Amino acid sequence: MDQFPNQDNLQQKPERGFRLGWIYIIIIISLILLAIPGSYFTAKEINWQEFEKYILNRHAVEKIDIVNNEIAEIYIKKEFANDVFFKDVLQPKIGKALNPGPHYIFNIGSIETFERKMEEAEKSFSENEKIDVTYVKRTNIFYEILPLIIPIILVVLMFRLFAQNVGAGRIGGSSVFNFGRSTAMLYEKENKSTITFNDVAGLEEAKQEIKEIVDFLMDPKTYTKLGAKIPKGVIIVGPPGTGKTLLAKAVAGEAQVPFFSLSGSEFVEMFVGVGASRVRDLFKNAKEKAPSIIFIDEIDAVGRSRGKNAFFTGANDERESTLNQLLAEMDGFGTNSGVIVLAATNRADMLDPALLRPGRFDRHIYLELPNFNDRREIFKVHLKPLTVENTVDADFLAAQTPGFSGADIANICNEAALIAARRKKEKVEKQDFIDAMERIVAGAEKKSKIISPDEKKIIAYHEAGHAVVSWLLKDVDPLVKVSIVPRGKSLGAAWYLPEEHQLRNTAQFTDMLCAALGGRASEEIIFGDVTSGALDDLEKVTKQAYTMVAFYGFNKKIGNISYYNSNGLNETGFQKPYSEETGRIIDDEVRILVEKTYQQAKDLLLKNKDALKTLAELLLQKEVVLKEDLEKILGKRSEVAITK
Repeated sequence: MDQFPNQDNLQQKPERGFRLGWIYIIIIISLILLAIPGSYFTAKEINWQEFEKYILNRHAVEKIDIVNNEIAEIYIKKEFANDVFFKDVLQPKIGKALNPGPHYIFNIGSIETFERKMEEAEKSFSENEKIDVTYVKRTNIFYEILPLIIPIILVVLMFRLFAQNVGAGRIGGSSVFNFGRSTAMLYEKENKSTITFNDVAGLEEAKQEIKEIVDFLMDPKTYTKLGAKIPKGVIIVGPPGTGKTLLAKAVAGEAQVPFFSLSGSEFVEMFVGVGASRVRDLFKNAKEKAPSIIFIDEIDAVGRSRGKNAFFTGANDERESTLNQLLAEMDGFGTNSGVIVLAATNRADMLDPALLRPGRFDRHIYLELPNFNDRREIFKVHLKPLTVENTVDADFLAAQTPGFSGADIANICNEAALIAARRKKEKVEKQDFIDAMERIVAGAEKKSKIISPDEKKIIAYHEAGHAVVSWLLKDVDPLVKVSIVPRGKSLGAAWYLPEEHQLRNTAQFTDMLCAALGGRASEEIIFGDVTSGALDDLEKVTKQAYTMVAFYGFNKKIGNISYYNSNGLNETGFQKPYSEETGRIIDDEVRILVEKTYQQAKDLLLKNKDALKTLAELLLQKEVVLKEDLEKILGKRSEVAITK
């Protein structure tokens, strides 16, 4: 039994529209033909000279009808059927017989001119030979209304074809006739996604939960015999680039049921009531093809908490009415069996609680940035289509990219291939991948940027300060290299290889602040002044210090209290979660913390001033200093005596 009885409806619509267009064309042509007098199809058109010389002078005219004082219709006597001149007006299938007529027509010009010419031509005629001339008035209703009908038909045809073409490939289309119709793309057997779960690397736990939904649709008896019910909704939450939409594409490729896909923003239009109407139409189409799956990407565009911040933003209730309709369709008074809603967002904190409750979204799948094993598998997937050297190792690449998302890894592989092609290489090499990582993280090199020798010296000591402090503090991520080559907006950079930590203590946070302030501390020690080059460092330090004091409870004076709001971080901005007095205490404690770590960085650099100068001079000479050079100057990091 076919479980997709209506799967051909979508493909048939353009064909019906095509046939309808031909029907319009046939009607127009028919009206034009009906408007043309019948004599234009049977009579041969001649002029007065031909009429007088070959017809009138031979006494071959039986009668003449003057139609509307414009056209003369000539009828020939039957006995002239054997005359060679009249062969054009014979009936071809009967033989030597004239057609019914009229046989010839010509334009008379004016009645007076025609009558004068006839009188002159008939002077030699006897009384019995004179021709009977009749004046006829004829009207054609089609000919009169045709100028009115044709424009109307053309306008209707144009709008009809426009609606068919714009709406093709979608359930409702986006034409002027379908504002209230759903704009979801429908994927079935013929046009389903080619991505499968094998193309999704990592995300093993998430894939297992999603596979269960697909298995339920394909073999429901395994679950229903135990009394289990299929989840009504599954929401996928995770940072950008972690594979939420890719996972949905895999479901579309694996599921053997109709798959409706659209974005949350497609529900909202400038017209009132369109969003709710599209929600109703979407679920109506899904129920007709049940069992089916609806995928709503970026559902936070329509699913935000009702009433939150609406007064200050000036938002109307159109989005709220759309959300209310979505809530009712997912789990309202009516039945909604056989339709599973799959959604994705990276802002789950903004969603309405009624949308996230069991019965609507029963299952929440949280995606995180991939760990080492996941990154290795993702690299293997994206390395397959590339022509790479044998030295390229997925393990090495995974180790160099902590904190990178799946989208970042795909971008690295593509960027490495572009770099290798730019260098006219036959294969993508290991160095190409390293250059691609650096380009994505810090931007392209700008060696042509004009920097004065004095500024270059300041930059060298600034980056050397970061390097020395981070090398001497055990809780800072390992340093890989230092560069004073401008990249993107930065004039220099210190490259670290972050270690994967789930938790950090106070000492680790403090060491990170100290390393970030090492550049400015170095400038003050060497030049006795500071520059604006530490802007990015100060921004990071300030945010990190406030996080330690106000969120993580690392400050003794504030105590074990957190003012972090996981539900949108105080969207209105008009009210703080603490008093003015507490705010002043937080500000004071942040200043004390930053000043303490800055002084610690200065002390470390003063004790290792010679190493600082040696490293800065080496940077001015080579522009890029690697980990091996740092070991020669400062010794191996594991053997360095940590001084605080």
